[in-house]
Amino acid sequence: MRLFRIQSPGSRSAAPEPPPDRIVDVDALRGMALLGILLVNIAYFASGYPFHLVTDPDHSSWLDHAVTWLVEATLTMKAYLLFSFLFGYSFTLQIDSAARRGVPFAPRFRRRLAGLFAIGLAHAVLLFQGDILTTYALLGLILLAMRQVRPHTALATAAALVGVVAFAMALAATTGAELVPDPSAALAAGERSTEALRGGLVSVVAEHLRSLPAMLGSLAVQGPLALSAFLVGLAAGRGRALADVVRHDRVLRRIQWIGFPAGLAGGVVFATGGGTANFTGLLVGILTAPLLAAAYAATALRYFHTTSGRRLALALAPAGRMSLSNYLGQSILCVVIFTGVGLRLAGDVGPPAVLLVALGIFAVQVAASAMWLARFNYGPAEWLLKTWTERHGVPLSRRGQSQTSAPASR
Repeated sequence: MRLFRIQSPGSRSAAPEPPPDRIVDVDALRGMALLGILLVNIAYFASGYPFHLVTDPDHSSWLDHAVTWLVEATLTMKAYLLFSFLFGYSFTLQIDSAARRGVPFAPRFRRRLAGLFAIGLAHAVLLFQGDILTTYALLGLILLAMRQVRPHTALATAAALVGVVAFAMALAATTGAELVPDPSAALAAGERSTEALRGGLVSVVAEHLRSLPAMLGSLAVQGPLALSAFLVGLAAGRGRALADVVRHDRVLRRIQWIGFPAGLAGGVVFATGGGTANFTGLLVGILTAPLLAAAYAATALRYFHTTSGRRLALALAPAGRMSLSNYLGQSILCVVIFTGVGLRLAGDVGPPAVLLVALGIFAVQVAASAMWLARFNYGPAEWLLKTWTERHGVPLSRRGQSQTSAPASR
């Protein structure tokens, strides 16, 4: 694979030029992770059955099963780990940005987390009970407390977190515990949830509130794994691993050689064994999903530094720069498409069509992000969060503003 350094000043792209202190690779990877998250999460908007860990009986063709299996094998438990890694990496960039500006970092970051938690809580109640923002806000406090740890300590802690969760899943599997003890009851609950999603706003919100306790239970697995990815990102950020990808090409190739065989094999076992509905499947996923996520990232980073890959990176980067707005926007569009708030398609669209809807949503977001950032400094949600964090007005429009004043990559 032919590699080269960041595009020359004379390079042309349809995407808006990123501010000088952005890292295009980080933004592009974040955009890629957003697509993966959407491809996984959209199933929970399209039907009430996945929340109860059972398959919608109306969507049981071989093609329906094949698409669901493919998403579970390749993306479930992988996409959010990549996004979490980038959260930890960008945390180090924010520390450096605060130091350059001569402003205290910790109070500002705590305000940022408080704002993120408030946005996430509203998101969970109004749009999607599977919200990750509140989890990130709480885990961010732990990351803040560990910001001084050495890279090897961060990596050791991350490995220990994965090991503890894996041990708990193994213990549950060996004792015969079941995540779906009564499939018939789960199917009935899935039917009720689907009908609730097909109702109006009050019905949708009530369904979200009913589902929150179960979603909080899933954080026993998702929370520690997200924190472990934060810490790997923290260690990588300390070494500025993404600032000069070419220099780390040999390491990236090793990650590919290890991550793809182990990660894909684990994904096959995970999806075939019942995915998140089975403790054994969860155990395999916990141990191998980080490897596959790392292989995806390594492959994308190496490809971004080819001629065609650079064009793709520049196209994805605006969506990554507006990751918060796009994450929320995905939920808004899915609510409009699938629930009774809009088109009321929940339960009526099978997995293949749902997958196409997700790809269409993301394509619109990529184009819309580029157009928005050609005129504005921040995405709307990013601007709101930054205004809250800074506690003063932040210029939104690019008109009359120098790009050099834009924030470091987050």
